[in-house]
Amino acid sequence: MRNIHYSGKLIRQAAVALLALAAFLAPAPMAAADRTGSDGGPSVITLPGATGAEGIAAGDGTTFFAGDFLNGNIYRGDVHKGTAKRFIEAPGGRAAAGMKADLRHGLLFVAGAATGQAYVYSLETKKTVAVYQLAGARTSFINDVTLTDKGAWFTNSQAGELYFVPVDRHGEPGEARTLALKEPAGALEQGFNLNGIAAVRDGKTLIVAHTVRSALYAVDPDTGSNRLITLTDSSGAPATLPNVDGIIVRGDTLWAVQNLSNQVSRIRLDRSLSSGEVREVITSPHFDIPTTAALFGDTLAVVNAKFTTPAATTFEAVLVDARSRH
Repeated sequence: MRNIHYSGKLIRQAAVALLALAAFLAPAPMAAADRTGSDGGPSVITLPGATGAEGIAAGDGTTFFAGDFLNGNIYRGDVHKGTAKRFIEAPGGRAAAGMKADLRHGLLFVAGAATGQAYVYSLETKKTVAVYQLAGARTSFINDVTLTDKGAWFTNSQAGELYFVPVDRHGEPGEARTLALKEPAGALEQGFNLNGIAAVRDGKTLIVAHTVRSALYAVDPDTGSNRLITLTDSSGAPATLPNVDGIIVRGDTLWAVQNLSNQVSRIRLDRSLSSGEVREVITSPHFDIPTTAALFGDTLAVVNAKFTTPAATTFEAVLVDARSRH
């Protein structure tokens, strides 16, 4: 499939403009208690030479992968050692937003932001396995990705649809297909719409974050039907997730990164996925517009995008404690 070349400046401008609009439309962030983590190890891991950051994914053991948002380069690091270095040098014109590592097949799936593309890399050879033009260029923002046993699902923040890239038992990616989402999640508003995504129940249900609405939706991946996950705080009062971005789910716990709020909310989901309780708000003095996170046991590695700091020259992953204080 053909590549479409974009400058890093255009990609950053698109992200900043949409984030600014989402922040204007979203409610004010909820109060948070400061927290840094966790086990005496490093709290910040620099991505040397990165010109931007947005996505991070867990690899094998304590390995993580992170992307240079503006040029698509991929870094590999270690949360225990506190180090990272460039792993894949992407061809010109690419970007790297959300990503996930398929360790069973040795593949890395990367969302291509404003290019409208998605990329699949080999973790063994570092070569490009496939490039998908999921949506029209300049009218889309391929934002995040999650994995199931059958393949990868991508979100588009500028369209009410998801994209599925199947992977066969030999680890070969197949032809992508589009899933149109019904209302309410599929209805568009100004700003970032669909953003983070997580597969639960062996891929039988998807959970998507909706930035403008500060909300989460449970989605049927076969039909596109969906419903709002109603949130409350610990007192039982209604709650929302202002500036929600990337999400991670483990068991009945969901972590939601809230970029412009500079925090991560830890949510306990009920069995029906119809409601959830915000149990914890995690912050760090090192957060600077965090966008996505990867989970390593009881540690979250959260990448800083610094979208509101155009002159930023360093980018990093921040490590915080994922556990409850209670």
